Order: sequence, then C-alpha cells, then structure tokens
Amino acid sequence: MNEQEKRELLAKFSKAWGQADVDGLMALMTDDCVYKASVGPEPGTTYSGKDEVRRGFAEILEYESGGEQRGGRLWFSGDYAFAEWSYDEVADDGSITDIQGIDIFHFVDGKLALKDAFRKTKM
Repeated sequence: MNEQEKRELLAKFSKAWGQADVDGLMALMTDDCVYKASVGPEPGTTYSGKDEVRRGFAEILEYESGGEQRGGRLWFSGDYAFAEWSYDEVADDGSITDIQGIDIFHFVDGKLALKDAFRKTKM
C-alpha cells in the first residue's frame, strides 16, 4: 500500500470509530487481527482474531461513549502508522478529563492487522 491508500484506510477507520460502527471497523481488519487495548490487566487487554477484536472494540467504544473524540498527527514508517488521538472523558459529576494517546497500526494486504493503543492518564 502507498501512503495515500494507508491514509484513506485510516480515515475510514477513524470515521467508523467515531460512529461506534463495529461492523465498519471489522471490515477493515485482517482475519488474524490483534487489538491491544490501553486499559485492562496486562496492562491493557490483548484481543486476538476477529471475534475477540470485535468484542474488544465494542467494550472500549462503550467505555468511551459520551466523550468527544479528536484526531491528531499521523506518521508512517513502512507498513506501520502512528496516530495521535485524544478525547474528553466526562465523569459522573460532570467534570471533564482530557485523555491523550497514540495508536500503532500495522497494515497487511490492504487491511489493518494490528491496533495497539497507548494512553496517558492522570493519577
């Protein structure tokens, strides 16, 4: 894939993510895809294969529902892309926390084989 094709694929992914469209997201993933979430016990939780990745995407999108999501800078290196993101997390008391992160994507055969998420949080 050339860089423009990668940008277009990530734009589709971002749109589907913003709409919490799990079917749309999964159409962009390889059959043996992996999602390494930024939350969970490992730290994070690793989901492998389409069924597990679908479950992981649904879980994080439910967790992040109600927040405002924003994209950021994007870099490419070979078959990988690095994408900054942020979103406003709204607490039960109405307070807002700015969450920032970066995803690593791996492209294989015109699809995404990996979404590895890292996030910064307040302690």
